[in-house]
Amino acid sequence: MKKIGILGSTGSIGTQTLDVVDLHDDLIIVALSANKSVDQVFLQCVKYKPEIVAMMDVDSGVLLQQKLEDRGLNEIKVVTGMKGLIEVATYHSIDVLVTAVVGMIGLIPTVEAIKAHKTIALANKETLVTAGELIMPLAKAEGVSILPVDSEHSAIYQSIGATPYSSIEKVILTASGGPFRGKTHEELKSVTLKDALKHPNWEMGAKITIDSSTLMNKGLEVIEAKWLFDVEPEQIDVVVHPQSILHSMVQYIDGSCIGQMGLPDMKLPIQFALYEEERKFMPYERLDLVRLGQLTFEQPDKETFRCLSLAYKALELGKEIPTVLNAANEKAVELFIKEKISYLDIPLIIEATMDYYVEHLLDKQVPLSFDLILETEKWTYTYISERWQS
Repeated sequence: MKKIGILGSTGSIGTQTLDVVDLHDDLIIVALSANKSVDQVFLQCVKYKPEIVAMMDVDSGVLLQQKLEDRGLNEIKVVTGMKGLIEVATYHSIDVLVTAVVGMIGLIPTVEAIKAHKTIALANKETLVTAGELIMPLAKAEGVSILPVDSEHSAIYQSIGATPYSSIEKVILTASGGPFRGKTHEELKSVTLKDALKHPNWEMGAKITIDSSTLMNKGLEVIEAKWLFDVEPEQIDVVVHPQSILHSMVQYIDGSCIGQMGLPDMKLPIQFALYEEERKFMPYERLDLVRLGQLTFEQPDKETFRCLSLAYKALELGKEIPTVLNAANEKAVELFIKEKISYLDIPLIIEATMDYYVEHLLDKQVPLSFDLILETEKWTYTYISERWQS
């Protein structure tokens, strides 16, 4: 029996993880966490009866506790805040922790889970985007496996198998191109929030869907790939693949290429991570290449979709600049969702924030630390709020 904990059980990855658990009798949920979705978490508790649940919002935790007591589920421990999130992440009986929370809130709980020797099924991009330089050596020192849940990184991981990383010439990340593939800069001036939330292939949350449309999602994946697979920025390519069938591939030093294909369904990489690379039956539709007919590939338009170029720039600058990139993107997307800025303002805000930080605040003599990462995130939020929201 494999015992699973989920940080972010009410989000897209969290709920799909529960769908995978429903398929298998040898998976059991022992820990859950969420922010404020009391009713949804309550239903999850009724169904899965975890041993512990964390609610980031304290008032929501109180309400959940009352609902559980009224239902006679007094044995489920309810904890709150960051302390509660860490208690869930390090819970003694967890075998695999799925880190599916969105944002920097997942960083410290993931660090503590690594220290507690939990296998990490990683869906929280911010962990490696901002702190990959610290996280990967820590995981190695603690003997902890970090298994990617992103479809692209899972595809690369599956393609590498037992091959030494030293044999990798390139990793090639595929991108659907999002809803605006082929659009010109002029055409993007009229993009609305409703337009940006229409992804052609995947069902994801609002923030990730918008990131996919700007290609920032792919940019963040480039940074993650650097740390996951120990490659340099120039060894990471992005190609647009509209069908989302080839999820990514690896090119080796002998010229051979190995990739992973499948229908676009996040449950496959989730299951692969939960079982720590063991293949299990999944009762879903199979890929039919004959019916599909063709797979196409093209270069990404980095001039029009500048977020991808900004991610490469942040990776090359290193230190805390990827944190500035990530936090600036979060804030800019938030402003776009609130319809306070235009779609094309997103990369402009990110670039302006990065340029200011590099010119005025970057000190290459100060070593990267978790405290510096969190301080940089806070500065970025404040800078953008004062400049674009006032």
